[in-house]
Amino acid sequence: MGKTLNCISPIDGSVYASRETLDLDAARAEVVAVRTAQKAWAARPLQERIDLVMAGVAAIGEMNDEIVPELAHTMGRPVRFGGEFGGFNERASHMAQIAAESLADIEVGEDATFKRYIKRIPHGVVFVVAPWNYPYMTAINTVAPALIAGNSVVLKHATQTLLVGERMAKAFHAAGVPEDVFKNVFLDHDTTSALIAEKAFDFVNFTGSVGGGQAMERAAAGTFTGVGTELGGKDPGYVMEDADVDAAVDTLIDGAMFNSGQCCCGIERIYVQESLYDSFLEKALAVVNGYKLGNPLEAETTIGPMANVRFAQEVRDQIAEAVEQGAVAHIATMEADDGGAYLTPQILTNVTHEMRVMRDESFGPVVGIMKVSSDEEAIKLMNDSEFGLTASIWTKDLERAQAVGDQIETGTVFMNRADYLDPALCWTGCKNTGRGGGLSMIGYHNLTRPKSYHLKKVTG
Repeated sequence: MGKTLNCISPIDGSVYASRETLDLDAARAEVVAVRTAQKAWAARPLQERIDLVMAGVAAIGEMNDEIVPELAHTMGRPVRFGGEFGGFNERASHMAQIAAESLADIEVGEDATFKRYIKRIPHGVVFVVAPWNYPYMTAINTVAPALIAGNSVVLKHATQTLLVGERMAKAFHAAGVPEDVFKNVFLDHDTTSALIAEKAFDFVNFTGSVGGGQAMERAAAGTFTGVGTELGGKDPGYVMEDADVDAAVDTLIDGAMFNSGQCCCGIERIYVQESLYDSFLEKALAVVNGYKLGNPLEAETTIGPMANVRFAQEVRDQIAEAVEQGAVAHIATMEADDGGAYLTPQILTNVTHEMRVMRDESFGPVVGIMKVSSDEEAIKLMNDSEFGLTASIWTKDLERAQAVGDQIETGTVFMNRADYLDPALCWTGCKNTGRGGGLSMIGYHNLTRPKSYHLKKVTG
């Protein structure tokens, strides 16, 4: 007998959607069907797979008017921001465009006696465990290239965004992707772990918490199943003395607060050169004080509730502990702050790395700002973290940005921008952010395995 998964809406605490999970036997049967369908899917011409996947992407676009309020109800993002289809389509489109080149045979050499090359072979069944914070964009990062590469896909979405997997499956099936090639499932943690431990999947891609990633790796231990993880961040911004302060404030504060701070690559720490510190802080406070906290279904709302009361409480605890230890909180409690999911966005100064708010992932609308006197000090502070996803450097000096970037322990170095995923670049991290990489040509390489051909033409 399965369990019931309930999506609790952060708008009012009501149950917005419920779904029953599959028991282990039913889940096994679903995976068997997906595995059976994979070989025929992989045998289809590459361009046919690309066309079907992109038709599925377009079908999601046609649902956008329904999806936008649904996201507000399920995870709190204001409707004014229009959903995720722009990024969803951009990522899938780029992966479609580079598929032929990325999946082409690697020619090693051919002469009268030998032909040698390396093929990219789909793993088989790819299991995608997607998070709730950017539920469409994070899922498509793997779903689109996995299907294009000839894998079949099993998608398990987060409870907070129960309906996303259903919508994606409905759209892709309507576009012509076979139902057993792309399957959405509802699973509890125990069933998920059991399937991985039984080698039900050939590759697992997980986006979520460090604890969740550890659970995936434990389940896969000894199976030799590949596990790709993108787990979390405590991403820093560094504002050098020659930076465009207005642009830095607009981008870094938006990177810290957009989506109520619920972004793995959101800005959670900002280090500002002493000469710009006062100006930066003044402008940052003006930006945040201009936000409208409220119901995400209302057009004037610019920052909605966090997705869950529990998530908001963690941020409140980090802020309270920091203030108790000497930090200064600059933003007065907003009218809509209810002590629950609706949380006042906060800027903290007089912070140190002894405080949890500067060490632990906050995943909420709070950022600490520190003054620094040199690149060396900034680098040391940026690297003083268990995470390494992105870092944002603000300067007019490209070479200086590159030199500093070379010394930062991170997956992506941004200059004069932040909180953006370029599908032509590998999305990856280091340290407790996880391992592996999505999108770009490297994403295709992670979703396939190499197979070498060493063909001797003559034996005489």
